[in-house]
Amino acid sequence: MPTVVLVRHGRTTANASGVLAGRSPGVGLDETGVAGAAALAERLARIEPAALVSSPLERCMQTASAIAAGRAPGAAVVTDEGLTECDYGAWTGRSLDGLRREKLWKVVQEHPSGVVFPGGEALRAVQQRAVEAVRSRDAALAETHGPGAVWFAVSHADVIKAILADALGMHLDQFQRLVIDPCSVSVVSYTERRPFVLRLNDLGGELGFLRSPARRKRRASRTDAVVGGGAGDAAE
Repeated sequence: MPTVVLVRHGRTTANASGVLAGRSPGVGLDETGVAGAAALAERLARIEPAALVSSPLERCMQTASAIAAGRAPGAAVVTDEGLTECDYGAWTGRSLDGLRREKLWKVVQEHPSGVVFPGGEALRAVQQRAVEAVRSRDAALAETHGPGAVWFAVSHADVIKAILADALGMHLDQFQRLVIDPCSVSVVSYTERRPFVLRLNDLGGELGFLRSPARRKRRASRTDAVVGGGAGDAAE
């Protein structure tokens, strides 16, 4: 079966300011996000994808367009609603600091499979439609391009975490253990017997944060997962 490269979009002003953007319109990449998308495009330049698929939201389309730039016309970006952000309902546009005081926050952290965002989507529904989108397209590309095909899917942190949880055989209640940074790459190869997770949150950069006691202390003190994915390690 083909191999899917799961790409999280670049950083946005909402990520940097600690706001849960959700499906809010007009949320694009900030300067760091634009630079990150350009660097990511260079990392992926030698790979010719059988398809380049994106969430329809602006920040993902900007990231996907950066990856597509300079490629053959066959690498045109195709959108897939199955990869779109979770509908956070009434949580959309609110600060993460404020949301941490909501009773539902604890459920999001400890029992995400039971979460339905007020006026929005259930996290289990997010996983179901995202996994279906990836697996069905993967199977279709196997028919048209053969089992050795590679394709790119640009999406959002919680969506990618849900896909990876399925590939790893993890219950959705464990998906908050995964971290997906902006412009990170995670790679899954689906086979007839099982998926193989070949990369997870790969940023392709140096690991200087492991040498910084102050940064390690900040990360160790963070016990809650960031709903929506956050701004990445560089923002700490």
